[in-house]
Amino acid sequence: MKISELLKQDTVTLSFEVFPPKTSSSYESVARATQEIAALRPDFMSVTYGAGGGTSEHTVNIAADLRKKYDVTVLTHLTCVSSTREHVAKMVQKYKENGIENILALRGDIPEGGAPHSDYHYAAELVRDIKSQGDFCIGGACYPEGHVEAANKTEDILHLKEKVEAGCEFLTTQMFFDNNIMYNFLYRIREKGITVPVIAGIMPVTNVNQIKRITSMSGTYLPERFKAIVDRFGDNPAAMKQAGVIYATEQIIDLIANGVNHIHVYSMNKPEIAAGIQASLSEILG
Repeated sequence: MKISELLKQDTVTLSFEVFPPKTSSSYESVARATQEIAALRPDFMSVTYGAGGGTSEHTVNIAADLRKKYDVTVLTHLTCVSSTREHVAKMVQKYKENGIENILALRGDIPEGGAPHSDYHYAAELVRDIKSQGDFCIGGACYPEGHVEAANKTEDILHLKEKVEAGCEFLTTQMFFDNNIMYNFLYRIREKGITVPVIAGIMPVTNVNQIKRITSMSGTYLPERFKAIVDRFGDNPAAMKQAGVIYATEQIIDLIANGVNHIHVYSMNKPEIAAGIQASLSEILG
């Protein structure tokens, strides 16, 4: 099913992101985790794509298994900053051969020690390229707090509009921990004429190391209420996991109550986290 069709329905959707293994030796354990998440019957699952396409084969295999063996709608990521047009065409063909019709088109990050290719500079170029190669439903990323490389939020939204005009049919946000940031972002992009559906990306933070990575990579704003939770429970792994799931669930409930009906949870390949959030929303999801 094309995700654009799913998002047109007047219902709440819950989906999960998983990532493929970095090495073949860990493939089986990752595959088992993704299968347990698939057993929860989410509306769809996205499968990430390593920097520079380093996990591209595993991305295809995980996504194909989820679709064929577990009848889950899948969204495969595809990055371009470190890819040639030939490599992108090869990946698009593989997705097509495996019946995958949803692609999240991303510029991506340059791998450490690597260098960008000159074939692509922006995600909008990748969107147009994919569109020319088949009847895919293409999504894109958006940044409620602004992309770290953008001069300001206004410039970032202009780039976002270019991406939508290139053919993006829906957007998924980077993680955020203050819903007011999301509501303000939605107001600003609608004002600029960006009307495609926006899926809220939620990250349940279940350990202190995640916080360190999040703040160092993206500078995401952490509300005082969230910092207090980390200060109080950060040294107690079980308590931090429970508090992180509850905080994410409360975020989701508030979003749905305010009309943001499409939620994508960055599961970090943890079936118990995905299951905990889904169980807490059982009546809300209907």
